[in-house]
Amino acid sequence: MVSDNIHPLPPEQPKGGLSSLNLTHLAYALYALGFLTGGFLAIATLASVVLLYVKRSDVAGTIYAVHFDWLLRTFWWALLWLAISAIATLLFIGWLGILATVIWVLYRLIRGWLLLLENKAPTTYE
Repeated sequence: MVSDNIHPLPPEQPKGGLSSLNLTHLAYALYALGFLTGGFLAIATLASVVLLYVKRSDVAGTIYAVHFDWLLRTFWWALLWLAISAIATLLFIGWLGILATVIWVLYRLIRGWLLLLENKAPTTYE
């Protein structure tokens, strides 16, 4: 479990590419772009997920790894709940599940990104 009492990160030296901090901001931005366009640019969210999996080993053991896990869990849980809610719309109760999932994803995007800006990691229980 990650403590809220995390010390600021030392400056990271990029190795010919984007730094881990910039990669994490890019992942949040792509995810948010796909989400906030109502799925119109869902390819952006998928690009974020691919980026997170491809660069996961580069951030292992850092605060950014927690953000990567946070975004990946958000994606997979949201996908599950949207699928269940879509099926439940046949019973006319799925719209509540879709609304709850949208609010939950929005909360996790905002919360995670704000914590990244503060050099903190989200905890599992947030």
